[in-house]
Amino acid sequence: MSIVIAILIFSLIIIFHEFGHCIVAKKNGIRVEEFSVGLGPKLVGFKKGETFYCIKLLPFGGACVMTGEDEASDDPKSFSQKSVWARMAVVFAGPFFNFILAFLLSIVLISMIGVDEPYISEVVDGSAAMEAGLKQGDKITGIDGTHIGVYRDISNYLTLHPGKADDVLTITYIRDGEKNTCRLSPKYDEESGRYLLGVVGSERKKVNPLKIIGYSFYEVKYWIAVTIDSLKLMVTGNVSLNDVSGPVGIVNTIGQTYTQSLEVSIFAVVVNLMNISILLTANLGVMNLLPIPALDGGRLIFLIIEAIRGKRVNPEKEAMVHFAGLMILLGLMVVIMANDIRNLF
Repeated sequence: MSIVIAILIFSLIIIFHEFGHCIVAKKNGIRVEEFSVGLGPKLVGFKKGETFYCIKLLPFGGACVMTGEDEASDDPKSFSQKSVWARMAVVFAGPFFNFILAFLLSIVLISMIGVDEPYISEVVDGSAAMEAGLKQGDKITGIDGTHIGVYRDISNYLTLHPGKADDVLTITYIRDGEKNTCRLSPKYDEESGRYLLGVVGSERKKVNPLKIIGYSFYEVKYWIAVTIDSLKLMVTGNVSLNDVSGPVGIVNTIGQTYTQSLEVSIFAVVVNLMNISILLTANLGVMNLLPIPALDGGRLIFLIIEAIRGKRVNPEKEAMVHFAGLMILLGLMVVIMANDIRNLF
């Protein structure tokens, strides 16, 4: 069952991503030859207009194949014959639609369970927060200049800034409608192995429709920030390749989440799987915008160079760069999948 659910989640995310490319390409008069979900041999499909829509054997990946996408073409409906700005829009549309999907799912999720606003429900005795004068009901809005929009931002900040014994943080908070600041040194917690403020957040609460929309934007922003911050940790060596999950690891995580949530309720299953879906689609949007050949971000780099030069980079050379990037990405994927399988045992 967990594999079926994982395939459904991946398929939804991929369909939205490729639909972004497809719809913007068609709006710009570009012929879309094939729209596929999955990789490998075709299982089923049909042709409508100029486009062949199909599902392929392997449920990971997908494609929106456009005429003249990777080679020069004299066809007026080819990708290569359109303006650089039209091509930028087509390439950017895939990741952007991932963010749209994350936003739509966030609206549904927040409507169901509410928002974890950063109010303090409890201050731990003897904690740094108590010593600094923070109280129940205070709303934390910033830590050292970093905006705090939801309670998760606090733990995310402390995760990304592990802290040392002599660290002093400036906390901005609202009490009785007035903005205040205090300074505190997080205390080391033996159980978690981290430096903590010593506060407990309040339960999620329902908000009005306008706030739902506002917090849905923030939810997408939050997961984009988490993804970017995680990439920074990888670059700085604070996170190793062993901590990165590929398709196998993600399927395993989805399976564990489904099993554990099912013991609680169907509602818990829906909420937790929706949370994972928001994370994955936001993550895919960010990853695809990285300036790596073969990814949408790599293609955008070549288009930006073209816009600056006023002349397109040689299509054959560009295709070679993207092919090399694809081979590297496939090699990295093999390593990550092997690590995922090893972690299963």
